Amino acid sequence: MAEEGDGDTGGSPSRRRRRTGWRHLGRTLLVAVVAFLGGWVGLLVGGRTDTAVGPLDVGLSLTPSLTGDTVLNIPPLGTITVDSHDGPLRLNATVQGIDVVDARRIFDDPRVLEGLEGRIIADLRSGVTVLVVRGVAVGTVGALVLGLLALRPRRLGWAAGGTALMVMVGSTGTAALTVDRASILEPRYTGLVASAPALFGDAQTIAANFDDYREGLVSMVARVSRLYDVTSALPVYTAGDEVIRLLHVSDLHVNPTSWAVIRSVVDQFEVDVVADTGDLVHQGTVLENGYVDQISTVDAPYVFVRGNHDSALTARAVADEPNAVVLDGDVADVAGLTLAGVGDPRFTPDKTAAALEDGDVRAAAEEGAAAVRATGEEIDVVLMHDPVGARELDGVAPIVLTGHMHAHAQETLPGGSWLFQQGSTGASGINALRNEEPTPITLTVFYFNSRTKELEAWDEITLGGLGLTSAEIERHLAARFAGDTGEAPPVDPASPSPSAEPSA
Repeated sequence: MAEEGDGDTGGSPSRRRRRTGWRHLGRTLLVAVVAFLGGWVGLLVGGRTDTAVGPLDVGLSLTPSLTGDTVLNIPPLGTITVDSHDGPLRLNATVQGIDVVDARRIFDDPRVLEGLEGRIIADLRSGVTVLVVRGVAVGTVGALVLGLLALRPRRLGWAAGGTALMVMVGSTGTAALTVDRASILEPRYTGLVASAPALFGDAQTIAANFDDYREGLVSMVARVSRLYDVTSALPVYTAGDEVIRLLHVSDLHVNPTSWAVIRSVVDQFEVDVVADTGDLVHQGTVLENGYVDQISTVDAPYVFVRGNHDSALTARAVADEPNAVVLDGDVADVAGLTLAGVGDPRFTPDKTAAALEDGDVRAAAEEGAAAVRATGEEIDVVLMHDPVGARELDGVAPIVLTGHMHAHAQETLPGGSWLFQQGSTGASGINALRNEEPTPITLTVFYFNSRTKELEAWDEITLGGLGLTSAEIERHLAARFAGDTGEAPPVDPASPSPSAEPSA
């Protein structure tokens, strides 16, 4: 009889307590999840502020993170990460521009730098304070709004807001209490700024020789000021939403540094597709396939045509990469562009440039051009390794990309196509040791209108080669050179620049 009575009333008191406990636990977990999601959304939407830090315009933001850290983003050069604190919040600082007038004051009178340290510290403290207050507010409001919309009864929504407030205050408090001032001595560099320690030495050396570093800093700030002074008169081009970005690379020649550079440019320039015009490896052996595997680390489709150093094994290894497309007399639609490519008919990794036969290259180009035209598709860009053959593709597409000569050049072909000859993104690989002067690392970012597929602008990126740390980005507007056959001297494969050698 007792058991029947318990069943009629929902079970024994202990079972009812367990059910009540599970319900409370479920509600608590639900409130916590809503508080976390709402707070995260609030931070992403409103957890940011813009502030002036010395002569720089900097955007500050807070994002959830398991490791804390402070990340300085310097587009398009890369990032500097410092293990500055613990806790679930990361401080992001992005350099958005520079006050040219302020920078010129430093350039004209470097003594201004003497008072810059205190100003920068004050600016940062003020900006971070505003950011923290705003972050706590928007995180709490985000959780409260989501809680009131998603939870019933309404007191659970208020509980979500209160939970988010406690978490935000606790997170920012933890970050403040765990600040490690010495962490600035051990920064992590990624992207093109990875060579930054070579400019003045590592942070330990800077700390030990601060007077020398300050002199170097004055010189560096002066150079930056001059750079912005000059670039204020450069052609202005803003890549809008209706732009497709194509990165042209060539002649990597198994240089492992090339992948770090390519990944950085893809990330910083928001590249949609990479076009590689060959000589990815040096000997075309299966032993080099490990180098080819790095294609999968590039966060963009990777379109490839074979060079004379790339064997059939190389082409198959590239084709096996999940983001790669190998073209040889065929067409592919990639990232909104219609691309065609013709592979180099030769495999001559051990011959000299003088021994290479141009006739085979021209014949392959003519055959490939016929095959591409037979598809009836309107081609936006066509790729071939050797510029001798690439000229035979005149008229197949408005833009013809090539490499092979390890020297940067541009030419308007008789049929109206623009031929862009890339230098060596691998700084000529081991061939660089033969040159009296280092071969630079070169890449080009092309900007195409996504509706018309017309070329609007391009950025030529040049990095110092072996032993050098220079970097240069040169902007060109397509409208300025439309129909101009004299913008650059014709590419002469028989006469490469003194510091560049064609692929052997």
